[in-house]
Amino acid sequence: MDIDAIIDNVYVLPEKSRERLKANISEITYPRGHLLFKVNKISSRIYFIKTGIVRAYAETPDNEITFWFGKEGDTVISMKSYVYDQKGYENIELLEPCELYQTDAEDLRKLFNEDIHIANWGRKFAEQELVKVEERLIFRQCRTAMERYKELISTDPALLQRVQLGHIASYLGMTQVSLSRIRSELK
Repeated sequence: MDIDAIIDNVYVLPEKSRERLKANISEITYPRGHLLFKVNKISSRIYFIKTGIVRAYAETPDNEITFWFGKEGDTVISMKSYVYDQKGYENIELLEPCELYQTDAEDLRKLFNEDIHIANWGRKFAEQELVKVEERLIFRQCRTAMERYKELISTDPALLQRVQLGHIASYLGMTQVSLSRIRSELK
C-alpha cells in the first residue's frame, strides 16, 4: 500500500501538509523474523506497513502470547513509548519480509506543533488506534473460542493463509489443539 493511501486512511490532508509529512517519512526493508520492537526498550519510530505482515506478542514464563497482527496499510507503534517515552511491553516480529515506511516520533511531534492539519491527522490517528484496541479487547473478552475463530474467518480470511496456526491460536486465546478441533468441527 502506498504512503498516500495510508495517510488518507487516517485523514485527508491538504497537499502542502501532506508533502511536509511525507518529507519526514522514509522507506526501509527488513527480513522475515526481524524484531522491529523489543520488550523493555523505548522505540522512537513509527512504521506503516507497505508490504508484509507482523505480529505483536508478549512473553510469559511458559510461552508467547500474540495479541495483534498488522498487515499492509497498518501502523506499527509502541503506544507506551510514543505517548510516555517509556519502555514498551511488546515485541513486534516480522512474519514476512516487510517493506515499511518509517518516521521518528519526535519529528512527528514537531510537525504537530507547526501544522494544524498534521496535528488533526495525528488526533485522528490516535482515535483510530484507540478504537482498534477497544475492538481487540471486546473480541478477546466477550466471545467464545468458536465465535472468535468464525469472526476471524469472516473479517480476515487471508490471515489464515499467511500466519502459522500456532500464532493464530495464541491470538484467539486458545491452544493449537483447541484450534484444530474447532477447525475440524466447522468442516
